[in-house]
Amino acid sequence: MAEKLLLLDLDCGVDDAQAIMIALAAPNVQILGITCTHGNTKIENVCKNVLRVLKVCQRTEIPVFRGAGKSLLEGQLNAGQYHGKDGLGDVPDPNAPGLEHIQTENAVNAMIRIATEHAGQVSLVAIGPLTNIALAFKMDPTFPSKLKHLYIMGGNMESRGNVTMCSEFNFAADPEAAYIVLNHFACPIYIATWEYCLRHALPWEFFKEWINQGTEKACFMKNISAHSEKFAKAKQSNGELYFGPGFVSCDSFTMAAAIDDSVVTEYIRYGVSVELQGSVTRGMMIVDTLNLLQKQNQAFIMTKCDIEKVKQLMMSALK
Repeated sequence: MAEKLLLLDLDCGVDDAQAIMIALAAPNVQILGITCTHGNTKIENVCKNVLRVLKVCQRTEIPVFRGAGKSLLEGQLNAGQYHGKDGLGDVPDPNAPGLEHIQTENAVNAMIRIATEHAGQVSLVAIGPLTNIALAFKMDPTFPSKLKHLYIMGGNMESRGNVTMCSEFNFAADPEAAYIVLNHFACPIYIATWEYCLRHALPWEFFKEWINQGTEKACFMKNISAHSEKFAKAKQSNGELYFGPGFVSCDSFTMAAAIDDSVVTEYIRYGVSVELQGSVTRGMMIVDTLNLLQKQNQAFIMTKCDIEKVKQLMMSALK
């Protein structure tokens, strides 16, 4: 199997950590770099969290770059309620690597450089707000054409929100960036929406088996995900199906699709954009089912996946 070259852009919370570990465990994948963005927690924490994950996986040779600390319009959301204030469940780690291990090159410059060095070969997996990626396009309008694929965790296809009534967190955290990316990128775009992730929620029994494999990686995952597990189960027992019926690792679904083309079994294909003006719909992904936007580059929106393959990738990640 030909090696897949990936560039990861993320806001390292618990499910980003899960996604990184899936990619690190996949035999046919080379991660060329990890770029950090604001989102689940502040940018300094995101950088530290990525370093922690790489350390536990003994892959500290992978370069990590610091990117945007705020959205294009300076706003900031965070998901501390779910991920913990530090983004990884607020579990103290006295041996965590320090920020001196972050590359001096800015994430946006690194992204453009890596895509240029490996033109047509790199798949960019974007599992946080899209600020860095929009900035890369603004700095180099040829950037999108240098990518092989763009995989996005974000947006929605049935106007179901998770931070506002109608918008998903990553798009709500920087609607302008999402708008720029969805309207200016010419490479194939694959999107794992919030509803797609909810629809494939994993049973809590699987989660228990997954984190109790007894390895160092599994113990790390058990520690960092205890906070979000408690939060999600409390919501579910209150009848708030905000988090769906089970364990939802949005970023893992996106990463699985990027690693193995056969994971996603069904797509719908439409032009997509993002609502910027609406009083209740700002940040909502628009799915142009009528083709009124007349878009050349229509996105592949994931609708069904082979859940057993996702589970296998996740189990391997913590072995």
